[in-house]
Order: sequence, then C-alpha cells, then structure tokens
Amino acid sequence: MKGKAFWTLAAITMIALTGCNKAEPPATVQRDVAQARDAAADTETKANQKAGETVASADQNMAVESQKADEKTASAAYDVAVAKTDGDHKIAVAKCQGISGNAKKACLDQADAARDMAKAKAEAAKAGHT
Repeated sequence: MKGKAFWTLAAITMIALTGCNKAEPPATVQRDVAQARDAAADTETKANQKAGETVASADQNMAVESQKADEKTASAAYDVAVAKTDGDHKIAVAKCQGISGNAKKACLDQADAARDMAKAKAEAAKAGHT
C-alpha cells in the first residue's frame, strides 16, 4: 500500500510539474499584461509627481536664496554709497572751513544738503531691492 501511495504521489507531482510549463490562456495573459501596464503606469505617475514636487521645492528654495542674495547686494551697495557720501561730505566741510561769514554757512548748508540727498538716493535704491 505504501508503494501504491508513493507512485500516486509521484504521478501527481509529475503532472503538476508538467502543468507549470503549459502556456496560460490568452485571457489570463491579457489580464496579466494589463495589470503589469497599470502597475508600471502607476509607478511612473508617482515618480513624475515626486519629481515635480522636488523641482517645485528646489525652485522655491532658489527663489528664497536669490532674494536673500539681492538683499545682501543692495545692503552692500547702500553701505558703499553711504561711505562715499560721508567722505564727500567731510571733504566739502573741510573746503568750507576756508570761507567765513554767510558764505561759510551757505557752503556748509550746501554740503549737508548734498549729503542728505545722496543718502536718500541710497536708501531709495536699497528699498527698491528689498
């Protein structure tokens, strides 16, 4: 009896193994192909979405960094303009020291006005970049 069970089991195993090499029915193959296409399309869609989010994030970061750089550049330009204005004012005041009376007062007023105008221009330029 054990021998008969062994041969029955061996026959079933052989039939099962032989069945693994059989071609699937066309409907099954079409279904499997459609499922594979859907899975691939879904994966591609998710990858495209992630890539789009990454690009958008990078663009946003670049915009922020660019704005910071513009602000630093404008601030540096302002500092240079103010330093030049202060230097020009000192030179003008020194020249005014050689004059006396109302002419000296007018010279100093003109130097102060030129300084104030130059600083206002520098501040307006800085404000336009921030």
